[in-house]
Amino acid sequence: MTMTKSQRRRLTKTIRYAVLTIWTIIAAFPIYWMVATSFKPDNQWFSWPPVYFPDPPTLDNYRNVWLGAQQYAVTQYAISSQKPLVSLWNSTVIATTSTFLSVLFGSMLAYGVSRYRILSEARMFQLLMLRMIPPIVVVAPLSLYYSAIGLIIVYFLTTLPYAVWMTKSFIDEVPREVEQAAEILGASRWRTVFEIVLPLIRSGLVATFLFILILTWSEYLLALILTKTQVTTLPIELSKYQGSTEGRVYGRQAALAVGITIPLMIVGLIIRKHLARGFSFGMVRR
Repeated sequence: MTMTKSQRRRLTKTIRYAVLTIWTIIAAFPIYWMVATSFKPDNQWFSWPPVYFPDPPTLDNYRNVWLGAQQYAVTQYAISSQKPLVSLWNSTVIATTSTFLSVLFGSMLAYGVSRYRILSEARMFQLLMLRMIPPIVVVAPLSLYYSAIGLIIVYFLTTLPYAVWMTKSFIDEVPREVEQAAEILGASRWRTVFEIVLPLIRSGLVATFLFILILTWSEYLLALILTKTQVTTLPIELSKYQGSTEGRVYGRQAALAVGITIPLMIVGLIIRKHLARGFSFGMVRR
C-alpha cells in the first residue's frame, strides 16, 4: 500500500516526536534521580531493587548538609563536617568575577577582531585551541597560586577564547552604519562601543555570560589542585561526600547537588528572555 505525501509527513512527525520524547526521558532521568535521592531516608540509598519514590520523603539530608545538623546515618558512621555555605560563597565570588572579566575583555577583543581584523582567522582558531589544552597541563606552572584571586585569573584566561568567539558573532551582526552615525554626531570610539554596540548585543552578552558561568561554576580539577584546602568551591565540596571522611552518603551528596544546581536555574529563569534572543542572534541575516 502506497502512502500519500500527507501520511508520510505525519509518520515522520510522529517518529520525530517519539525519538525526542525518549531522549528527553533519558536526559531528565539523572536529574530526577538526584532530586529523589536527596529526599530518601538513609536506608534507601543502597536498597535493591532501587527505590524510585522516597517512602517516606525526608528533609534530613538537607538539614544535615545545609544547616549543619549533627546526625548519624543508619548505614554510615561519619558526621558531616563540611561547610557548603562557605563553598557556595567562594563559588559565587570566583565564578561571577572571572566570568564578568572574561565577557568584558572578550567583547573588547571581539570588537577589534570584527571591526579592525586585529586577529586573522588562523589566529582566531589558535586562540580557541588554547581552550582545548587539558587543564592538567597548565596546573604545574600555575601551582604557585593558592588563593581565590589566582583561581579567578586562571578561569578568566581559560574562558577568554570562548568569550571572544561568541561575542564576535554578535558584533558582526551590528550594522556599521549605526557606529558611523554615532561618530558623525560626535561620539568617541569608546563611547560608541559602550553606549551603542554593547547595548545592541546585550542578549548575546547575557548568553555568553551564562555559558561561561556554567563552565566556571562546575569546574573541579583546577580548583582542587591550585587552591589546595585554602579555597573550597562547590564541586570540591560535593566530592567530599563520597570518600574516607564522609563515607558514601549519597542522600546528602544529592541534597548538596540540588543546592548547586538551583542557583544556575534561577539565573537562567531571570534572564531567559535574553537567552532566547541571544542564542538565536544572527540566525536571520539582515
